[in-house]
Amino acid sequence: MAQIDDLPPLRDVIARHRLNARKALGQNFLLDLNLTARIARSAGSLEGVHVVEIGPGPGGLTRAVLAAGAAHVTAIEMDRRCLPALAEIAAHYPGRLTIIEGDALKVAMPPPSLQIGAPARIIANLPYNVATPLIIGWLKTVPHPPWFQSITVMVQREFAERLCGTPEKPKNYGRLSVLTALAAEARILFNVPPTAFVPQPKVMSSVVELAPRLKPPSVPLDLLEEVTLAAFGQRRKMLRQSLKSLGAGPELLAMARINPEARAEEIEISGFLALTSALQQLRRRE
Repeated sequence: MAQIDDLPPLRDVIARHRLNARKALGQNFLLDLNLTARIARSAGSLEGVHVVEIGPGPGGLTRAVLAAGAAHVTAIEMDRRCLPALAEIAAHYPGRLTIIEGDALKVAMPPPSLQIGAPARIIANLPYNVATPLIIGWLKTVPHPPWFQSITVMVQREFAERLCGTPEKPKNYGRLSVLTALAAEARILFNVPPTAFVPQPKVMSSVVELAPRLKPPSVPLDLLEEVTLAAFGQRRKMLRQSLKSLGAGPELLAMARINPEARAEEIEISGFLALTSALQQLRRRE
């Protein structure tokens, strides 16, 4: 295992600070410094970049990002047991690491609270229990372009596949796939086995990259969520049935020129755009 800096090995840091991973916090510590360095590199050149990291834990990825040349890292950690270990990293990289104790769902959503003067990159080994609301919140950021340039995060493999889902693979295609496709370009970079973590999770993980699209979505994402919730909420039913909850199922399908007997998993992204645009028109009339 390559040494990326002069700080103690992560296993020693964890033992000294008694940082046993807590399941309630979705913690699985990543100890392989070769792997954390690979994640940092996969986000592109970090020279002069401000990075936002969620759930740094003992700081393995934090160290890799700083060693890769990031100008500054804002690390958001809600487990106060990890703060002394992170403080040691801050001392090693003076002026380049800001540690915020708090819930990322509250801190990392409204950008002003982060006090970032320029577009940032989000790089993180996301705690499994907050990955979905965090990514959805980031994708729905307004105004456009968002406050971040890219998102490079490690998540459960199944979740990564849903982020990148298409109608060609209906098992992975759903609400999250549609929202992601409209707001960003998503791709899975590489997989990470359970053995890379302490403790070992029961599932494979993946590092995924999301790059915000240059142009804002042509429909309101809140309205798109409403449409996809109705459609995929009863995904085995025909759309003429599943869209009834929107109050204008038949008219909506006719305006969008979509077969009422189709199911949600058969509809392309363009179809959901058409349905959302039609719903927007109907609501305006009302």
